[in-house]
Amino acid sequence: MVVDARDEGGFAPALDDRHPWGWTPGLVVALVSLVLVLEALTMSYLMVSMSIPLVAAHYGTAQGAWLLTTFLLVGGVTAPVIGKLADMYGKRRLLLVCASAGSLGAVISAVAGSYGVMLLGRGVSGLLVSVLFLSYSLIRDIFPRNKVALAVSIATSGMGLVSIPAPFLSGWLLDAYGFRSLFWFLAVLLAVLVCLIAVSTDESPVRLRSRLDLLGAALLGGGVAGVLIAVSVGPGYGWTDTRTVSSAIGGTVMLCAWVVSARRVPAPLVDLRVLGKRSVFSTVLGAGLAYGSAGVIAILLPLLATTPASMGLGYGFGSTAKQLALLQAPMGIMVVAGGVAVGLLVSRGSRPRAMLAVGMATMTAGYLLLAWSHSSEGFVILACGILGVGMGFAYAAIPNLLIEAVVPELQASTASIVGVSQNVFPAILPVVIFSVLNGNFVASRTPDGVFYVDAGFRVGFLIGAAATMTCVFVALSIPRSIVQTSVR
Repeated sequence: MVVDARDEGGFAPALDDRHPWGWTPGLVVALVSLVLVLEALTMSYLMVSMSIPLVAAHYGTAQGAWLLTTFLLVGGVTAPVIGKLADMYGKRRLLLVCASAGSLGAVISAVAGSYGVMLLGRGVSGLLVSVLFLSYSLIRDIFPRNKVALAVSIATSGMGLVSIPAPFLSGWLLDAYGFRSLFWFLAVLLAVLVCLIAVSTDESPVRLRSRLDLLGAALLGGGVAGVLIAVSVGPGYGWTDTRTVSSAIGGTVMLCAWVVSARRVPAPLVDLRVLGKRSVFSTVLGAGLAYGSAGVIAILLPLLATTPASMGLGYGFGSTAKQLALLQAPMGIMVVAGGVAVGLLVSRGSRPRAMLAVGMATMTAGYLLLAWSHSSEGFVILACGILGVGMGFAYAAIPNLLIEAVVPELQASTASIVGVSQNVFPAILPVVIFSVLNGNFVASRTPDGVFYVDAGFRVGFLIGAAATMTCVFVALSIPRSIVQTSVR
């Protein structure tokens, strides 16, 4: 490992008191640039999701959902390789590569003459998914120890803030210039951010001397792809369809083969001895549950709010897209507030383990409130605000837990597995919920969509509460005292 003037934990030394709060202009600009690239990641998902009806109609396809599936699938499959390369060659370097790929992919989608080329562009843009773990891993290496917790928390929880203006911006671009304008906007934004990061952010001095495990990369990537494809196509093709079953079985077999391979090769893609530590494994599992449970409100709230009250189902506000954005705004604000609170508390000695448990317990309370009542707009806003606080705590606690548990030279490769977990669980939970709703709680099917009885939403929110409560127990299973030890 190569380091510069680091302390024994691999952190940069604390700053002196010549700058207010110890933040130099350089640190502020570096943090802002990293926050903005994470905002761009969120926008690449949210804004494109709003364009699906127009894109599908333009290309005459019924497979519009693959605009999102392809993005997440490529992101999940490539994350472990990107994490390993980042530990070997530099986290900033790989972050710039991924952000550049996001811009290139957006250009390909913007000029696509066929839906296949459109999906190719989304696949290239999927490399952008890795900027999440690369950003907080880079912050861990280049920021002074006493600034890491707050900087990481601001970066990861700040992603919720863009969910407020994104629907308005997307609506304006779609109405005024068409769906291609969204991709041009993302392409230019990411190109600018690549330049900003290049001039404002230092490279990590930490390096892992290793080789790239190509067999492990193929097995792990193929395994993750198989599982995610099965989850994606299952609701459409059917869970007993040959395509669904073969994808699930093939993915599982490849994941098992990867485990066997990783135990035998001298330099595995992800060190299973690190991943097997209770502090790390619980963080990976907790991250998946936290992001997956956050996705529950993301899919149920639009359905609940946009349903006309005149249908007499006991819920629904008949919200327009603008009204829905305003309904979600307090939740986005509270996500940021919760994340900043975690950063301040952890920097003052609080343990991220406790912050994750508190955050998920708070989310449990929010989901239980929604399960109890969701017929009042004001009450829904209150419950969503509570959920937002919990999300902010969880989003900020997870990277701080990983920083606490893993040695510097294995940060990015281990964090990449957290990234995979954060992709897989949000893909699975919505499938579970819609399988329950479509099988038991359909009120009516119309050309405008499927509408569910009130009890269906209650069950959906209870599923969310079960996921968050499970994550509380996972958080509490993390050891109180964590010692960073290299297993190499």
